[in-house]
Formats: sequence, structure tokens, C-alpha cells
Amino acid sequence: MTEGYARRPRVGLFVTCLVDLLRPSVGFAAVRLLEAAGCEVVVPRRQTCCGQPAYNSGDEGSARALAVQTIEAFDGLDYVVAPSGSCAAMLKLHYPRLMHGDEEAQARARSFGERVHELVSFLVDVRGVTAVPGSFSGRVTYHDGCSGLRELKIKQQPRALLAAVPGLQLVEMHGTDTCCGFGGLFSVKFPDISNAMVEAKVANAAAVAPDLVLAGDLGCLMNVAGKLARQGSAIGCRHVAEVLAGEMTEPPIAHAAERGAS
Repeated sequence: MTEGYARRPRVGLFVTCLVDLLRPSVGFAAVRLLEAAGCEVVVPRRQTCCGQPAYNSGDEGSARALAVQTIEAFDGLDYVVAPSGSCAAMLKLHYPRLMHGDEEAQARARSFGERVHELVSFLVDVRGVTAVPGSFSGRVTYHDGCSGLRELKIKQQPRALLAAVPGLQLVEMHGTDTCCGFGGLFSVKFPDISNAMVEAKVANAAAVAPDLVLAGDLGCLMNVAGKLARQGSAIGCRHVAEVLAGEMTEPPIAHAAERGAS
């Protein structure tokens, strides 16, 4: 390190399963945004799933094993950042709960959680970002994912960053903070209810005639994109990081495997 220059914070990127397997461009967008914010980005090879599916289905043993592995994989880094409200909430809030009965493990999980942030929240609240690399000429509307909004209190941060994107017009839909019906296993266990919820969500989005629907959680976006595609809509869906970073070479998100009623 050159004398007189502060060390760049070392940020571990928690990629998430959906980004890794279905939308790698979101990961590259996250890296570009973090580097533009003056961070050194590290992507630990040992990371896997955060354990959320197991945790939500009641398999605490598997979820705890994944939590221990994740905490070890990101040891020694200044921050851990995830481009997903639900994964970030799992790492930050639910890991300590998984470790009940083991004071040492719980203390380590709490310490780990203090370093965890969702991507846009980290950029705005920790790094004070006011300018982004991307640009977009068109109208977008934003869906507030449940975990990011309700568990992590993320509401204004993505809007503040979108306001800095040249050419972008944000048009707020009715019920932006209403659940899209995905909810991980919820959409599998209660498909009819889930379908009704996403139908209402896409109707609200279509009413403001956007070019894109944006969100900070890929699960929500896959659900919304799937319904829009089955309706034959031309509205695209993208992770907010793709627009903020200017990572727009991939086509808008399409549902990997269509399911549910049209």
C-alpha cells in the first residue's frame, strides 16, 4: 500500500445461488459497482448456499451446517455484501438464531452479521455512493422485495441510486411494497395464492407502462418475469444492479422454467 493512501475495504461478494446458476451478469454488475465505490472485491470459492431453503423448510441442521461454512468462507474480510435482500437477511439476522444453544457459535454469527449488507444498502449507507457507472434511456418501475424492505429496511436506497442514472425515469406503481407471491417455498406450497399475488403485481406494473421492472432480489424478478412472459407482455425485468452498473448485454430476465397458471 502506498503511504498516504487509505487501504481499500476488502468486500466479500456473496454471489447467491440464483445469481450463480441463472443470472451471473448480476454478480458482474455487483463487482463493478463495488469497485467503483472504492472497494477491493473478493469472491470466496468456498461459498455455497446461504441455507435459506433448508431453514424455511424446518431443516435447521442443514441450514446450520451451511451457516458455519459460510461464516468460515468469509472470515477476515471487512464486509460481506449480497445482491439479494433475502440472502442478506438470512446471513445477517437468521444465522445468530440458528446458533441458539451454543454461545460461542452465536457470538461468532452475530459478529459476522454485523459485517453483512445488502448491495444497494451498502453502496448508499456505508460507502455514501451518489454516482453510478450505468445509464438507461427509458421508464422503470421498482418492486420492493419483502426481505429487503421489511427485514433490512431498504426502501429509499435503490431509488436514490436510480435517480443518479442518466436518462432513467422512475415511475412508481401502486403497491410497490406488496409481496409478488414468490416467497421461496411459498410459491411451491401455495401455487394458486402465489399466482394470484403475482398477477396483481404485474397488473400494477403494467399500469404505469414501464420499459423495465426492477428489483433487488432475483427470486422476485423470476416470478414477475415468468408471469409477464406467460401473458405475452413486452415489459422486461432486470436486477437493479444491472441498470446501475450498465451491465445490460444480457437480455432481460426470463423465467428459466415456466410453472403455474397463465
